[in-house]
Amino acid sequence: MTRAPKPLRVLVVAPSRYPLRQPHAGGLEATVWDRVRWLRDRGHEVTLCAAEGSDFLEDSPEFALPAPTWSRVEDASDTGYPEGYAEATATAHATLLERLRSERHRFDVIDNHSLHPAPIRWSRDAGIPVVTTLHTPPLEPMLRAAAYARGSAHRFVAVSQATARAWSTEGVDAFVFPNGIDTDRWTRGPGGSRWVWSGRIVPEKAPHLAIEAARAVDAEIVVAGRIGDVDYFHQEVAPRLGGNARYVGALHQPDLCRLVGTSAVALVTPMWEEPFGLVIAEALATGTPVAAFDIGGGSEVLAGMPGTAAVMAGDVTALAHAARDLALQGRREPLTRVWTRRAAVREHALSRRYRDVERVLAHTAQPATERQVPAVSW
Repeated sequence: MTRAPKPLRVLVVAPSRYPLRQPHAGGLEATVWDRVRWLRDRGHEVTLCAAEGSDFLEDSPEFALPAPTWSRVEDASDTGYPEGYAEATATAHATLLERLRSERHRFDVIDNHSLHPAPIRWSRDAGIPVVTTLHTPPLEPMLRAAAYARGSAHRFVAVSQATARAWSTEGVDAFVFPNGIDTDRWTRGPGGSRWVWSGRIVPEKAPHLAIEAARAVDAEIVVAGRIGDVDYFHQEVAPRLGGNARYVGALHQPDLCRLVGTSAVALVTPMWEEPFGLVIAEALATGTPVAAFDIGGGSEVLAGMPGTAAVMAGDVTALAHAARDLALQGRREPLTRVWTRRAAVREHALSRRYRDVERVLAHTAQPATERQVPAVSW
């Protein structure tokens, strides 16, 4: 990899609910983990602010944030927090702000991916330029922070047109830079006969509908991912396992790549306005075709890609037939996997995405007097 002509000193702020390490808790964590690694490979001086236990924190333990600790596994949730966690996080962010104020010349720019409002305010409170990537639909605390930061050295970017539109209606304008994947790590596989579903096991991603679709046409399916809602798993997923459906847990990236790459088709079943849909790009990079619900940012990932089919969200019958047709097409024409992989590399390769992000970071880091002409062609 070629190195950046002018290295930046970047503080990358990750979401703090889960540590940044494999197996990744979700697509957001995977994206930020890749971002840190890519920026460092490009020669930038990167410091990570993330939950305790994250990779890359060895050189900056002072930027570790508290991670939620659950007294019972069944209480763990992707939406709530244990008692006392909000106060601990607020204290940690306040301590970090004081450090940034006293060490503001240590960083050129903050690359913010947190879902907490505090890092958004740092462009004004700490006087350090901030680029905030919007990975979710609008969240009220983040909206208030964005209003507070208005007029400071701050840029917002969104992972999809759908996400940008949602934030724009709330008064926050963002440039669109879709997520990328490391296509050197997501390699083409030989395909196989079974179907696959991967992602967080939560109601809004609806893996139970993927199992229903596979069952409708007597196809075998493997479900992989971290359980983010224990009640949902036990009520909707576990009763559907057995026979044609198997759950293999959360996998490290090499194992997940192998599973997806040896599958006939990948199913993606969001029942909400998902901001991006990283699993779509990951599957396509392995050459595995994707049958998905046509909703949210995932529709943009699918657009114009070979080896894909989009059906109305919630239509299990249509999903089953679309997946079956893609699997049959792959068996009849093996080169389909080559074409699918080639298109995924062209559209979703991390290097293609991040060079634009790098330019935005560099432009935002410039003094206001030099920030007259955008460094990126929007």
